[in-house]
Amino acid sequence: MNDCVTKQIVGMRSGGMKFGTERTRALLDALGSPDDKLKIIHVAGSNGKGSACAYLTHILLACGKTVGTYTTPEVFSFEEQYLVNGKASAELCEKYLSAVQRAADNMDDKPTAYERQTAAAYLMFAEEGCEYAVIECCMGGLLDTTNAANKKAVAVITSVSLEHTAWLGGTLEEIARHKAGIIKDCPAVISRCVPEEVRGIFYSLGAVLSDGPTDIEEGENGTFFTCGGVRCFTRMKGCRQPFNAAAAITAAKLLGFGGEEVKRGVASAELAGRLQEIRARGRLYILDGAHNPESFIPLTALLKGKYGAMRRTVIYGCLNDKDIKTVLGELEGCAESVVAVQPESYRAMDGQKILSECRAVFGKARLAPSVGDALKGADGDVVVVCGTFTILKEAYEWIEKRQ
Repeated sequence: MNDCVTKQIVGMRSGGMKFGTERTRALLDALGSPDDKLKIIHVAGSNGKGSACAYLTHILLACGKTVGTYTTPEVFSFEEQYLVNGKASAELCEKYLSAVQRAADNMDDKPTAYERQTAAAYLMFAEEGCEYAVIECCMGGLLDTTNAANKKAVAVITSVSLEHTAWLGGTLEEIARHKAGIIKDCPAVISRCVPEEVRGIFYSLGAVLSDGPTDIEEGENGTFFTCGGVRCFTRMKGCRQPFNAAAAITAAKLLGFGGEEVKRGVASAELAGRLQEIRARGRLYILDGAHNPESFIPLTALLKGKYGAMRRTVIYGCLNDKDIKTVLGELEGCAESVVAVQPESYRAMDGQKILSECRAVFGKARLAPSVGDALKGADGDVVVVCGTFTILKEAYEWIEKRQ
């Protein structure tokens, strides 16, 4: 991330986010409405969005399509948010962010960093000849900047749970209505992870319930499941992955894709920072961006099940808008040792508060000055780094140096 405009955009993030699509729409119009040239697959949900985007991307690639993929936040590099045919390019990011920056700076109502990033995704994919664009919502859906696109090919909702309640509302119904806002005169799919009590909101807009998955069999290297009468395999770990994959398969069917290509696409999909396992020097490290209570279900299932007999250390940090009490309650019984860290982010929760909450649940914990220091002093057979994507990069780099 050495390029000038990319650095400028990242530096602007401290200015925060603004809800609404008006500025992004105006910016896209100033850029020639690149979104109108794309078949957009829009993905919203409290959890599972990134996985569904990965499955859809690989399905489209297996079907011979040219596809752009925009996901947030980044885990290990800024440019990984922008993929063209599954590949990231710092040079392309700089090129299209520069074009967006010039247009945005000429606007009276200046777009935020995230609005500029989103416009750059639509511009990049259109100019690079992508037929399809797989776009992940950042927050909610209705007023998320990605929803500025004029038209969609299909919308996908992966899950609905209590999250970002200060912005989206304090009930599942309020949050579901935000997610449903991405359904704009297009077919839509909801995952079976969406609670039954709010499914009617999506059905009223024409959404259909995802097929499967059934006959789920978890193995050492991934999970087999059946969807639409086809036996599939995903190497992405976690009990929710068959459901994320099934939602993507159902969306692909609505777009006219099926058969062996879809099966092959699902099998080839992968995603960094989601139950990512790395073995180094006789120890297993698990990097997981779980950050709200529902997203911890796959991680806690893994730690209490497969790795329940091992000595486990959890390194935990989070941002200041997270439901830390509930999350740590989910982690109770999953670790013999706990280390708190304060993420390097303007949105970080204070380290002393994280430590206090960890001690309230686990009895004892310590605060490390950095993720690297936490890893250096960690013990046990399994070391888990979780709570926010913002601490995973430092963890990954520390582990890689010691392999």
